Amino acid sequence: MIRINLLPGPQKRRRGGAKFSLGSATELLAKVRNPLMIGVVSAWAVGLVAVAGLWVLQSRQLAAVQEEHGRVEAEARRYRTLIREKRRAEQLQDSLATEIAAIRAIDGERYVWPHILEEVTKALPDYTWLVSLQAMAAGFEDVSDTTVKVQPPIRFAIEGRTPDLSAYTRFVSQLAASPWVRNAEFGAVQSVLEDERPVQSFSVTVTFGAADSAFIRLAPIQESVR
Repeated sequence: MIRINLLPGPQKRRRGGAKFSLGSATELLAKVRNPLMIGVVSAWAVGLVAVAGLWVLQSRQLAAVQEEHGRVEAEARRYRTLIREKRRAEQLQDSLATEIAAIRAIDGERYVWPHILEEVTKALPDYTWLVSLQAMAAGFEDVSDTTVKVQPPIRFAIEGRTPDLSAYTRFVSQLAASPWVRNAEFGAVQSVLEDERPVQSFSVTVTFGAADSAFIRLAPIQESVR
């Protein structure tokens, strides 16, 4: 009798392989029943879970640190901008203060003579005239314990003529009452001939000083020009 094997060869090999796999699995199960092997596998599983947990924790901490770092950098940039603006404003303020001080110094010296002439004219009595009015030379004064030099007050020497000494004393007292004059001092008085007539020659020394703001009147430029 002729028998024909209808099963292909590879299938036989697969059956044989299955039998081998079952044996290997049985041996593996037999090994797993060993307590030492179970401990190793358990330790490996616990270590894997611990590593995964640490990785997740470190990832979250890293994300939080990066977020905090970004926030701190943004704050640092904002504060740097504020500091630059503050320093720029301080430099501008110092520059403006210097310019204003220079302008005030120039403006204050510009109107010294008009104030002196106006106050002398107001204080001059009748039948009394001036011969000379000039500023007295004065250098800078050194301030003690510093290298700064301070300009002293401006002083003026006035010489005049009057037929009456009472007019001279009245002139000095009226000068002393002016808000623009400081320290009006009497000078030498002597008799001289003026157009063959005896008159009294006198001298006065005054110090110019800026008046209080209550005595200063300001007017617009348009009105002053008119």
